Amino acid sequence: MTKDLLGRHHAVLPDWLALYYEEPLEITHGEGRHVWDAEGNRYLDFFGGILTTMTAHALPEVTKAISEQAGRILHSSTLYLNRPMVELAERIAELSGIPDARVFFTTSGTEANDTALLLATTYRRSNTVLAMRNSYHGRSFSAVGITGNRGWSPTSLSPLQTLYVHGGVRTRGPFAHLDDEAFIAACVADLKDVLGHTRPPAALIAEPVQGVGGFTSGPDGLYAAFREVLAERGVLWIADEVQTGWGRTGDHFWGWQAHARSGPPDILTFAKGIGNGMSIGGVVARAEVMNCLDSNSISTFGGTQITMAAGLANLAYLLEHDLQGNARRVGGLLRERLRAVAAQVPHVREVRGRGLMLGIELTRPGTDEADPAAASAVLEAARDGGLLIGKGGGHDTSALRVAPPLTLTVAEAEEGAAILESALRSL
Repeated sequence: MTKDLLGRHHAVLPDWLALYYEEPLEITHGEGRHVWDAEGNRYLDFFGGILTTMTAHALPEVTKAISEQAGRILHSSTLYLNRPMVELAERIAELSGIPDARVFFTTSGTEANDTALLLATTYRRSNTVLAMRNSYHGRSFSAVGITGNRGWSPTSLSPLQTLYVHGGVRTRGPFAHLDDEAFIAACVADLKDVLGHTRPPAALIAEPVQGVGGFTSGPDGLYAAFREVLAERGVLWIADEVQTGWGRTGDHFWGWQAHARSGPPDILTFAKGIGNGMSIGGVVARAEVMNCLDSNSISTFGGTQITMAAGLANLAYLLEHDLQGNARRVGGLLRERLRAVAAQVPHVREVRGRGLMLGIELTRPGTDEADPAAASAVLEAARDGGLLIGKGGGHDTSALRVAPPLTLTVAEAEEGAAILESALRSL
């Protein structure tokens, strides 16, 4: 059955639509932190549909909210008043930390970042954008244009002039040998130098923890230092929280809060986990920035009632059950367990991350060279052991991505770590 479906997939879908595994997997249903495939095999899910099933598979509170809303009305567009959309916007505006916040809903993180770029370039009357090396911001034409990751950048054409600065990767690059304070100072000096060679930019867009790039990040406080430089020049800061938001990092509700010394970002984008599988993305910005557009705009599917009902139920569950705290506690245990394993596996260069957003970087033993084949081998071995994980990396890096639902239990963390240990040792 799976082979037949794979043949049909290749017959009608693009060649560049990548599939995991030598024998691709059809997931048919899930419950809690587990999913099942078409052959009836059960897996512990440590990737959640790319960090999207944030709370749990088939979470009763969310499925009930979706079912009840579906029985009333699915959709009406933003041309009509929409109570669930207003209610979710109120919650997110309050949680964002941005003063006088306005919220616009989209259907994906790509669309959210696209909207943020539209706002920033319009507000600043500039098409120059600063972005981070090793970054990823989505699949649209403008998002690809600011993506600093060659593996996810299929064209050099762009409506934007993009300039890339250092800082998104702590343990690689020309500043890797410096301590945190000196690293930040060097990155700030690089930023100032870039600003001296270009027209005034519209914004800096940055992921607090780079997702597709392999869960890399700069030291805490890096973007606060950047913001001081940017604010002097009126340049906006866009925090791409598509993967880091909603408490996944454990220490903070938003990734930008690890860099909060200079205040919140001007624009925040979100998506993925808030819908727990439903298509929700969005932008938060202070009113002055959000309202800068001087023509009409709507969203046909952004903010549609059924996705808003799911988001409200999911956010309520997350807050009421302190899933941020669970990510901090269980994620900390999982990170230390993986670091203990890594110390005995020559292929592992680094275990990094925070909360339930962990990266395992693999290299060829005895070298600092990326080993993509090893990453693929561990992905396959983990699946054989009953565990689903992700992979990523940027320039000359290869990493495994571990990002379970935030309801992960200690027992499940231990189970997943044991499977990962076996998969890593199989190298």
